[in-house]
Amino acid sequence: MKNFLLFIAFIAGTGYALASPPATSERPVVRPATGVQPVQVQPSGTITAPERSTAGKKATERGLGLGFSLRPFLRSRKAERAAREQRKLLAKGAVCGDIDLQGEVVGRVPGRINGCGVKGAVRLRSVSGVGLSQQSVMDCTTANALKTWVESSAKPSLARLGGGLKNLRVAAHYACRTRNNQRGAKISEHGKGRAIDISGFQLANGQVVSVLQGWNAKSTGKALQRMHREACGPFGTVLGPRADRFHRDHFHFDTARHRNGTYCK
Repeated sequence: MKNFLLFIAFIAGTGYALASPPATSERPVVRPATGVQPVQVQPSGTITAPERSTAGKKATERGLGLGFSLRPFLRSRKAERAAREQRKLLAKGAVCGDIDLQGEVVGRVPGRINGCGVKGAVRLRSVSGVGLSQQSVMDCTTANALKTWVESSAKPSLARLGGGLKNLRVAAHYACRTRNNQRGAKISEHGKGRAIDISGFQLANGQVVSVLQGWNAKSTGKALQRMHREACGPFGTVLGPRADRFHRDHFHFDTARHRNGTYCK
C-alpha cells in the first residue's frame, strides 16, 4: 500500500512537470530589419510587447523617411521661380491696376473737336490672355467691362470651337467722330474712349469666326448670339446685326449708361 501511494505521487509529480511551460520559447524569433524589438516571452508565460522605435519618425521629421522626396520640392521651386518671372513681366505691362489687362498707360487724349477726348486712357493689347488684333485705346471702365465679358461670355462660348478663343478682331476703338460717322450726329462713345467694335474671333487653330458670316451659321450662330446677349450688363450699349445696317458685321460695345438701364439690340 505504501509503495502504491509513492507511485501515485511520482506520477502526479511527473505530470505537473510536463504541464509546466519551459523557461524560454523554443520557437525562433524573427529578427526584424527595421530595428523593432522582437516579442519577448517571459518565463511566466506572459508576452511583453516590444518598445516602439522612434527612429522612423525621427527620420521622417529630418526628411529621410518615405514621406520625403526631393523631386516635388525641386519642381515646386522651379515652378515658383517661373511663376515669379511671369508675374514680373505681366506686372510691367499691367494697366488699370489689373494684371489681366495688358498694355500701356496713355494718359490724357485730347480731342480734335469739342466733346472728344479721354482722361486716363490706356492702350490695351490683351485681356485675360486673349489678344487684340490691334492695340485699342479706351478708358479703364471700358477695359474692365471688356475683361468681364471676355471671361464670363466670350471664352466659355467659344471653348469647344477650334481650341478656344485666342484673339479678338477689333474693328474700331477710340476715334474722334460722330455716331456712325453721320454728319450732324452726336459724338460717338468711340470719341470718348468708352467703346470698342469687334468684328470677329480668332480661334487657337487659326480659324476666324466673323460676326457677318457666323451670326446665322449653324456651327457658330448660337455662340455669337450668346456673346451678344451676355454683353448686356457689363456694357451699357450693345449693338449687333439685328440693330441696323451699320452693325451687320460687328458688335458695338460701349459703357454709356442710359436712364432705362442697358440698351441692347
